[in-house]
Amino acid sequence: MDLDRDQLQKDIWALYTREHAELGDAGTLQHLERGRQWDLSGTLRAGGVLVFPHAGVQDCGYQIAACVHACLDSGADRVLVVSVLHAFTAAMEQARRNVAAGGDPAQEPFWGVQGPGLKGREEWRGDHALMSWRHFWNAEVKRRGLPESKTPQVIERYPYLAGGKPEALPGFEELREIAKDAVIVSTADPFHHGIGYGDTPENSFDHDAAGLRRAQTVIEDGIRILEQGDYWGYNQHCVTAKSDARDAGQVFRCLRGSMRGRVLDITYTDASELYKQPPPTWVAAALIEWSPA
Repeated sequence: MDLDRDQLQKDIWALYTREHAELGDAGTLQHLERGRQWDLSGTLRAGGVLVFPHAGVQDCGYQIAACVHACLDSGADRVLVVSVLHAFTAAMEQARRNVAAGGDPAQEPFWGVQGPGLKGREEWRGDHALMSWRHFWNAEVKRRGLPESKTPQVIERYPYLAGGKPEALPGFEELREIAKDAVIVSTADPFHHGIGYGDTPENSFDHDAAGLRRAQTVIEDGIRILEQGDYWGYNQHCVTAKSDARDAGQVFRCLRGSMRGRVLDITYTDASELYKQPPPTWVAAALIEWSPA
């Protein structure tokens, strides 16, 4: 399927902007309150990692909110957000395919870590992965009445082309330094499925209860691989699972070391309209907790 990546990026930004506006203050508060069903601050204090989705905000905003609460309740002065960086150009996608086929990431111009305050490439500026995170973070900081002096510093970083060797990424040492006194959260949509994502109709299934169970099984397969520190195996799992977190997952596991992961909650966003493809075309949205082993 031919994908106009530039147009898709514009469509996603427009969709997310509209969905945040439709959410409004009342809807935002509802998600923030619903996110209170978990207290995950202890996981972060212990050196674990929380992973939130970046699918449709109406569907998974409460999962993102749970991670916002955990960060603010953890007592940390700094929050490191290890973000997905999507391949919104043909060149970025080709680089990712080259690496998945065994190519040397160092030969690709996109190899490294991007983010605010860093010199170098700035593809991160066009990415939507943290739009909803910022939305709920700002809303909760405002709701709590936190002055700037009492608000943790948030540092966004976007690794690309870890390729099984996250520690070799240019910029990884900066991440290691930040992680010494910061809590870590990350984002992932770890399972994309259906016709709009290249699956044949006969191999596509719906996002009903059975479909979500199948999606969770695939996600848990990836968790088990990452638990073992098998970075290359995880990279290849993400290719087959159509997970966008191949780089972010490798990086936070390398930063924090041995952990055990579990899916706390799973839902979905229907992406048929966005991709202008028939259903089933959907993405699983999961809240994932990584606790020190």
